[in-house]
Amino acid sequence: MALEITDANFEELVLKSDKPVLVDFWAAWCGPCRMVGPIIDEISSEFEGKAVVGKLDVDANQEFAAKYGVRNIPTVLVFKNGEVVQKHVGVSPKQTYADSITSAL
Repeated sequence: MALEITDANFEELVLKSDKPVLVDFWAAWCGPCRMVGPIIDEISSEFEGKAVVGKLDVDANQEFAAKYGVRNIPTVLVFKNGEVVQKHVGVSPKQTYADSITSAL
């Protein structure tokens, strides 16, 4: 399962991570987000120990969604060394997300 990322733990889990981090910005009311959710969970299992994979509920945690200019959801950002290296807006195939993490490893 993907980690629950919040405004409170974002800096620790994402910005200070020594591994690549994939963050799915989503909301419970968002239909496309519900399509991406299971894909993110699968990727979390596949990259366990190699990368951090998490989800951030934009309704409950608005600070970092605003900081990174997340206007549409789902938006998936991949971070490396605290910097955004990939951005995917909308629903993408699982392989797209996997390739983004692999390129950041």
